[in-house]
Amino acid sequence: MAVAYTTHNRMLTVALSGDIDHHRVKGLVQDLEREIDEVLPRQLIVDCAGITFMDSSGIGLIIGRYKLMARRGGSVAVICPDGKIDRIFQMAGLYQIIERLA
Repeated sequence: MAVAYTTHNRMLTVALSGDIDHHRVKGLVQDLEREIDEVLPRQLIVDCAGITFMDSSGIGLIIGRYKLMARRGGSVAVICPDGKIDRIFQMAGLYQIIERLA
């Protein structure tokens, strides 16, 4: 799994690729929270274009970052062009708390 971070105008974008499963999420959470602490973004954008598989721990990753950003007065949005991942987010009700950008 590869992760790429970009920052622009107090927006932090994290582009995820590969499998987002329980084996990988723990390290990803630590890295992502460290990046959020450094950048202090107003909005976290999660780019899901490169994700090939996601289990419930990936949903937990998104919800956890939503809670963190909400406590800090920020928001979370996702870029989710893949039909499978988009469907998972819809079924989980994530679009009730986060914005879908694409």
